Amino acid sequence: MKSWPFLGVVVPTLDAAAGVPACLSSVRRWPGALDIVVVDGGSTDGTPDVAKALGARLMKSRRGRGVQLAAGAKAVRGDWLLFLHADTVLAPGWEQEAHRFMIPAGQEQEERAAAFRFALDDPRPAARRVERLVRWRCAALKLPYGDQGMLLPRLFYERLGGYRSGLPLMEDVDLVRRIGRRRLVMLNSPALTAAVRYRRDGYWRRPLRNLFCLALYFLGVPVTMIARLYPARAGKP
Repeated sequence: MKSWPFLGVVVPTLDAAAGVPACLSSVRRWPGALDIVVVDGGSTDGTPDVAKALGARLMKSRRGRGVQLAAGAKAVRGDWLLFLHADTVLAPGWEQEAHRFMIPAGQEQEERAAAFRFALDDPRPAARRVERLVRWRCAALKLPYGDQGMLLPRLFYERLGGYRSGLPLMEDVDLVRRIGRRRLVMLNSPALTAAVRYRRDGYWRRPLRNLFCLALYFLGVPVTMIARLYPARAGKP
């Protein structure tokens, strides 16, 4: 008989009413104990009401993904934590693969983290090109972004120091760097993300801008300066 760990899920939101239902529905495939906390940064589109109607616990927080993730991690219950963007849907079967990662051969993994395979909900070839680029980044650099989710034991998250709420950008990269390449596993289950921002910003321009911002970050440019080049975030998860 399988033992399913108690999973705590944190979803930061800002005007995400359209995406939250599918996101939370995919998370609810988890067969074990589950606590879902939606951390809202000031939505005006009814997101809080949608989240509560779907059975999630609602928190209100200062706007900013890093702030919201850090606040949610403190409030959510569970031995394992899953951080997921509101416009991301985990594919059926994710729970089985996650379970195999969490309890391989019946033993808990204390200092390992996992992210899912990036996918976009757009049938166009441009979307497949972006997916291939992300696969390369994850294989070569072991550097998943927040839209691929992050799964790790609570105790490991706390030992790492968690998400740093003072970062206006790159909060996901900052945590991944502290996890380290050897302790990060890439799962095969897709995390299907809404492609609306790629369609809006351009399938060439958005990845190039992301890459440029990442290069600046690794060169030591302050994140507050990099954030000025990324107006689309504007504190929005």
